[in-house]
Amino acid sequence: MKSTDKCTLIAVIGGGVIGGGWVARCLLNGITVNLYDPDPNAPRKIDEIMINAKLAFGKLTEGPVPPMGELHFTDSIAGAVAKADLIIEAVPERLDIKRSVYGNVESAASTDTLIASSTSGILPSDLQDKMKAPGRLVVAHPFNPVYLLPLVEIVGGKQTSHVAIDNAEYLFQQLGMHPLHVRKEIPAFIADRFLEAVWREALWLVKDGVATTSEIDDAIRYGFGLRWAQMGLFETYRVAGGEAGMAHFIAQFGPCLKWPWTKLTDVPELTDELVKMIANQSDLQSGAYSIRQLEQIRDDNLVAILQQLQKRNWGAGQTVNAWLTKLKTTAITALPPPTKLIRSYETTVPQDWADYNGHMTEHRYLECFSHATDEIMQQAGVDDAYVTAGGSFFTVETHIRHLDEVVAGEPIYVDTQILRIAGKKMHLFHSLFHQSGRLLATGEHMLLHVDMKLRRASEPSAKVAAMLAEMAAGHAILDRPSAAGCAIGQTL
Repeated sequence: MKSTDKCTLIAVIGGGVIGGGWVARCLLNGITVNLYDPDPNAPRKIDEIMINAKLAFGKLTEGPVPPMGELHFTDSIAGAVAKADLIIEAVPERLDIKRSVYGNVESAASTDTLIASSTSGILPSDLQDKMKAPGRLVVAHPFNPVYLLPLVEIVGGKQTSHVAIDNAEYLFQQLGMHPLHVRKEIPAFIADRFLEAVWREALWLVKDGVATTSEIDDAIRYGFGLRWAQMGLFETYRVAGGEAGMAHFIAQFGPCLKWPWTKLTDVPELTDELVKMIANQSDLQSGAYSIRQLEQIRDDNLVAILQQLQKRNWGAGQTVNAWLTKLKTTAITALPPPTKLIRSYETTVPQDWADYNGHMTEHRYLECFSHATDEIMQQAGVDDAYVTAGGSFFTVETHIRHLDEVVAGEPIYVDTQILRIAGKKMHLFHSLFHQSGRLLATGEHMLLHVDMKLRRASEPSAKVAAMLAEMAAGHAILDRPSAAGCAIGQTL
């Protein structure tokens, strides 16, 4: 497979936490997945992973996306990989098991199909040592939850071809990820080396009675963890150096590295007593929640962080923005006929959208309609480039009818009808529905095209005007909504 080819079928071998995460990310990107896992509980586990993944995905994307891919369970590795464009191995961290899988893969898959191992630390040279075509194997090490976190470390072995590395980077970019090419083959790669260092030190702090598991987690999540989430390590310290930058920081704090602060080269013996102590403290810390509840809390928090980074187009937010742009473009290419309403927004109601009455609070209805309006503008060509060039639409009048309640966790969508396009004016009618088809609200909006430099109304570009006129002409044959033009209190 060439790096420019479209990936339509991915085989995943192993349906555990990581394999299931891969399945979710692929399906939500509209890609068909063949999954092989001999565990009879695999379908149940995948269903549970997909519940959380779809909830998180809906909250993160907030707009039209391609239809979800199809999932096929196979009864053999050969059946999973025969026609796959990419093969992802996510079996237990045992070299003998992985090599056995590759033997089965090579007997059934095309000789040029990329094989990506999800190993957290085994060297790719060791993985490919017994392969017939070792040049197509790479490590593609993701991070849990795979369906949300964009980082994937790409590591080649001694026999891995440059083509395989290039193909891997391309394919994982298509899945909305940030491929990090680890140029030198080392155990545990890059990210897990940091994690191991922190983990070692944390074990010593617990063993020596310095801190509990909860206190250690607090030190991370209330402090440097927040900085790392958006600047990493070196950029954080560069800022800490003030105007003099990194050189000043190293000069000031470098000597501290010689002080005996840490025990990074030593490991505490994991005695039964220490394991019991850590387990008890961990249960006390978060045992009130089930694992699935903790996963949902984690996902909601990650979505919130990613969305803030999106707004600033910074760090992981850049990767997510590029991915969502691709998803929306793909979705737009499959729009309904021009005489059909436009599905302009879809999401699952987040928990923090609920008010003291337990249902979606009133200003969130407007937020849904605002996203829907943005989608119509995007489809008409009023994209980021257009706005940067100096053109946009401003809302000048809005009328919302709140017709029914909806609670957190329920899926909703907006259908939009273009009522009128006339010069500078765009007149839209949005209808918000529960997935069951129950009408929740309507929003009628009048917008004016604005010259952003002059900050006054202006005609849209000829291209945008033509696109809007075409969309409006298709909707002109539709029945006018009975609520269009209604005033407050008016009886329909």
